[in-house]
Amino acid sequence: MVFEFTIDQQGNKAIIALSGNLVDKSQANELIEKAGELAASGCNKWAIDLETLIYMNSSGLNTLIQLLTKARVGGGEAVLFNMNKKINELILITKLHTLFKVVASKKEAMDTLGD
Repeated sequence: MVFEFTIDQQGNKAIIALSGNLVDKSQANELIEKAGELAASGCNKWAIDLETLIYMNSSGLNTLIQLLTKARVGGGEAVLFNMNKKINELILITKLHTLFKVVASKKEAMDTLGD
């Protein structure tokens, strides 16, 4: 399945939904570019929805780290939510749960991001 993403901006927050398989760095180039534009415009609090992301490898992990870095450099934060079991295990094994805030739902993610 092809990697796709959507961005739903709501003021200084955005929900970034990832779907498909993220297995090649080049697949995420447009996402990283759009994230940079969001951060530059002052929208730097991102809830990253992984519900329909089926699979990712180290390239996918790198993409998540790039998103987190762009958000934090812009003075914001990125929160992961709605992970399937396989991706949750990958986040735990790589200890990225110590770097990211990980929550179960969209509401928790938005609450975590604050105002």
